[in-house]
Amino acid sequence: MNLSSGVTTNIQPGKVFLKNLIHLPWTWRITLGYLTIMLFIPIVAMFLKASTESPAKFWEIATSDLALATYNVTFVTSLLAALLNGVFGTLIAWVLVRYDFPLKRIIDATVDLPFALPTSVAGLTLATVYSDNGWLGSLLAPMGIKVSFTRLGVAVAMVFISLPFVVRTVQPVLQEMEAEIEEAAWSLGASQWQTFWKVILPPLLPTILTGVALGFSRAVGEYGSTVIISSNTPYKDLIAPVLIFQRLEQYDYAGATVIGVVLLGISLVLLLAINFLQAWARRYDNR
Repeated sequence: MNLSSGVTTNIQPGKVFLKNLIHLPWTWRITLGYLTIMLFIPIVAMFLKASTESPAKFWEIATSDLALATYNVTFVTSLLAALLNGVFGTLIAWVLVRYDFPLKRIIDATVDLPFALPTSVAGLTLATVYSDNGWLGSLLAPMGIKVSFTRLGVAVAMVFISLPFVVRTVQPVLQEMEAEIEEAAWSLGASQWQTFWKVILPPLLPTILTGVALGFSRAVGEYGSTVIISSNTPYKDLIAPVLIFQRLEQYDYAGATVIGVVLLGISLVLLLAINFLQAWARRYDNR
């Protein structure tokens, strides 16, 4: 209501939105269109498909004993794999940045191998190497440790495919850190452990956590390698992505969609956590 003239103005949000959209730079319009087609529409379609089930049926499928068992295998194993990579990925990044040694460039390039290697090939290779007759599996078998076709094999596959995320996230930050700061701490009487704990770790911690979160997200969605190295036995080593595929093979599209929506919701939470960690890292760097 326009109080000065007494004339009522009808605001049409749809027209205002379209008008603003038309006046956006062409790069913005292309970006928005691409994201809408490739990202937003599929996500909305998944939620709409899941909404065809009643809330009670949705909850029944999402919290069934089999689904909860797959969540346990998927998320707990992914978390353990990500935390392990958080330690050893940081160590690998440290060695690659701070030391010069023969074949350094080859080893540095090898870190990216899980990015380029098809996951099915990775699963086949790991299952062969860690089988009872494999190079590594034959060494573990006498100790009663079985890797291939067990939950431990799923963890090995998740560690393999998520390692580069930690290394490549931490490596640039290490390259920007000045070694003179460590030398100054040593000159002031700090031990190597004190220097690491109070000088090196604080600026690295947000980046390490970001790499761990990215690796965890990647491990949660892994399918190709885990489906080969595991036995896919329910309540043992069956993961959620494989359960979704099994539901699709049984033409249970609603059940597969419900499990997919649960994974999608958790992934969105992880993305928010990653953005929070990145903002935390930026605030720390600006101090």
